[in-house]
Amino acid sequence: MEQTPSIADADRRSIATFIERVWSEDGLADRTLEAYRRDLEGLALWLADRQRSLRDARREDLSAYHGAQPVAVRSMARRQSAFRRYYGWLARNESGFEDPTLLIERPRMPRSLPKALAEREIEGLLQAPDPTTTLGLRDRAMLELMYASGLRVSELVELPLAGLNRRQGVLRVTGKGGKDRLVPVGEVALERIEQYLADARPALARGRQPAALFLSKRGEGMTRQMFWTLVKRYASGVGIASKRISPHVLRHSFATHLLNHGADLRALQMLLGHSALSTTQIYTLVAKEGLKRLHAQHHPRG
Repeated sequence: MEQTPSIADADRRSIATFIERVWSEDGLADRTLEAYRRDLEGLALWLADRQRSLRDARREDLSAYHGAQPVAVRSMARRQSAFRRYYGWLARNESGFEDPTLLIERPRMPRSLPKALAEREIEGLLQAPDPTTTLGLRDRAMLELMYASGLRVSELVELPLAGLNRRQGVLRVTGKGGKDRLVPVGEVALERIEQYLADARPALARGRQPAALFLSKRGEGMTRQMFWTLVKRYASGVGIASKRISPHVLRHSFATHLLNHGADLRALQMLLGHSALSTTQIYTLVAKEGLKRLHAQHHPRG
């Protein structure tokens, strides 16, 4: 019986050492590190089937692997990022090692603009939860907070109760790479959170002291999937098409609406927790597209 190839122990150790190194030096998010591990293990397994190791891979091997294991453009970009980081690390630490990724062309990423809802649509979405129910109070507080503060979904569901300063009206948020930032909450969102804390969270906590700010029906922290499900449900209930909804739709709307009302791009960068201003600048394109549609719709020469 033909044996299924497995990753060599040397490759497993090398990948583990690399992951530990980029975590300590670059502070990459856990999800990114896990994706890098999967990408490198996939390559190592493919090479093992050809009696080769990661250390022995040549540029031709990597090109053949990309051709044999096609993925979407964004996944390809992440995969190549993992390979470039890994082989760059080897080249820095091993004298005479030639980086096989140096001459591999990077995939051209399509420019996709974040989806933002109109302000009236946001208002309808925020009003959708039923405030007479425990879960309605929770959901209304979560939706208001995400729109008011521009949080990522992961940041929202992972918020600890201790991260909220109710007196000052700010949150201490842990973003990508474990970086903390202070984010203002806003009066309306803070009022919704106060209502949730007084009338809903105690019932969900069931006498316990969970660390998470927002709790599920089981009294545990929420998940990204739970929040995404409720956003879709409420959006459908107020007539927002599913193709216009994304997990970060409230975050994107927060950024776009701030720019539409004259917010400074640098201030927006700090609020969103972007490490590079270029990441924030994409929202200026969203705002411009909205102005173009408005002009075309209402101007007599549009």
